[in-house]
Amino acid sequence: MRDDFNREISYLRISVTDLCNFNCEYCMPEGIEKKDHSDILRIEEIENICKVAARNGIKKIRLTGGEPLVRKGILSLINKIKSIDEITEVAITTNGVLLDKMAKDLKAAGLDRINLSLDSMDENVFRKITRGHELSEVYKGLESALDAGFENIKINTVLINKVNDNEIGDFIALTKNKYEVRFIELMPIGSTARYAKEHFFSADEVLKRYPQLELQENTDKSSPAAYYKLPNHKYRLGLIRPITCNFCSNCNRLRLTADGKLKPCLHSDMEIDIKKIACNDELLEKSFLSAISQKPEKHHLDDGKYIIRGMSKIGG
Repeated sequence: MRDDFNREISYLRISVTDLCNFNCEYCMPEGIEKKDHSDILRIEEIENICKVAARNGIKKIRLTGGEPLVRKGILSLINKIKSIDEITEVAITTNGVLLDKMAKDLKAAGLDRINLSLDSMDENVFRKITRGHELSEVYKGLESALDAGFENIKINTVLINKVNDNEIGDFIALTKNKYEVRFIELMPIGSTARYAKEHFFSADEVLKRYPQLELQENTDKSSPAAYYKLPNHKYRLGLIRPITCNFCSNCNRLRLTADGKLKPCLHSDMEIDIKKIACNDELLEKSFLSAISQKPEKHHLDDGKYIIRGMSKIGG
């Protein structure tokens, strides 16, 4: 599937729940309303959507949330998606807390890859960001994932000015022999847009602080990250710069929200409701083609245009 700008669309990010066991300030503001269970796509519906998507060019599926591991039936869903012939990779983005109990079962279900969201390695800062959770829970989950046989785990860290920017060196140190780390610029989305603007920290500042970082060739042109490496470090550092470096020309993805809205672009309010047709293959196919035809050339964050729906309602 190619859009009007000749981008091949092969990647679908699916939010399986709007619920999360964290309450991070930049993602899930206080007072946010949760979706009713009846509004959320059923496991069977997600499976069928994936089958239709795969027949129309989708090769990679990433499951997100909220926190995807709180979703009942997640292991079964991973197994079902993995069994679809055209799907080459099933990945997940998680805060890691439930990995301690679930890592082995996730591996057995066929999960290929894990991205772990971790915004601080300082216990006090971590509690502040997550509103009360313990960093040790994440570390236990991370160790369990390694023990279960998961390799190339990526650490995703949102840069937050005056909150975790003093830990940049600590995260870069992880790339020496442990993990690939990716710094993500805080994006103004939904009701947290004001917080994002107040706490924005440019990824370019990372390069100013660490001029010894060497730019690496990126063989995956669809990746939103520019990759760097310190001499003698085993793993790369990725910088994802939606604000300071527009990478839309290589975007290969669509998003599906937990309540069944197909989004051609994260930063557009344009959505196609496919919940009621989740088991109608013909109408689903038309919806996918429609979403791709309406995929914008680029976002307009630099013009101060922010979407209404918050990140927790879209999927990380």
